[in-house]
Amino acid sequence: MTDDMDMDFFFPELSADRQNIPLPPEEMRFTELRAEPVLDDGPLRTRVYVEVTPFQKRPYIEVTLIGSEGDEIASASVIEPMSRKNVFTIHIRGSQQSGKFRLSARLYYPEKPDSDTREITFEI
Repeated sequence: MTDDMDMDFFFPELSADRQNIPLPPEEMRFTELRAEPVLDDGPLRTRVYVEVTPFQKRPYIEVTLIGSEGDEIASASVIEPMSRKNVFTIHIRGSQQSGKFRLSARLYYPEKPDSDTREITFEI
């Protein structure tokens, strides 16, 4: 198997777009960070969408949900994701069940400084 075939296996989008080349750790960045509240009859939670640039080495991602008073409500860690696009749900616990929230994300490698950080705000 050639190196190109290996890349296509892990990054199927490369076969259609050769400019989407996997990057080394120091060049890694978020390409999307989005939160969508899940508004159903269950407990209050939000769906988190995280996308990063194609990677040569799988990164670590930490996401923290912060309430309007600045307190941490929830957090999640994604250790060496297999895909550059990840979707997960975090539960909103505590007294704040509506209002403004801040979602902070950190992309990093344990042996290196942070590659990228992002922050968004959203309202429920």
